Amino acid sequence: MSSNFVNRASLEVLRAEASEELETVIHERCLAGEDPWDFMQELPTVDELVVYLLRADAIAADEGHAPSQVREFRVLRQIALAHPPLTRTVWHLLDTDGRLMKRAS
Repeated sequence: MSSNFVNRASLEVLRAEASEELETVIHERCLAGEDPWDFMQELPTVDELVVYLLRADAIAADEGHAPSQVREFRVLRQIALAHPPLTRTVWHLLDTDGRLMKRAS
């Protein structure tokens, strides 16, 4: 597996893209009549969204195969190594089994 997926753009650009995406989601949900107080807790942070996007790139680079627990841990570790400011977010998203935690809804 190539680690090129983690270097697709600078962290600054990735964060800007993620921020735009979150703004769009918030805007659309508000237009649909939802109260931001009801849904803001469910949304990922900008850095969490960046990690999810990089993880998705890694899955796409592996022909769409869902990662095993071991590969999941390695992919997330690669993301943290390639983008040190995301390290805390990566470890926050990992549970003790090394799998990506599902956000509480």
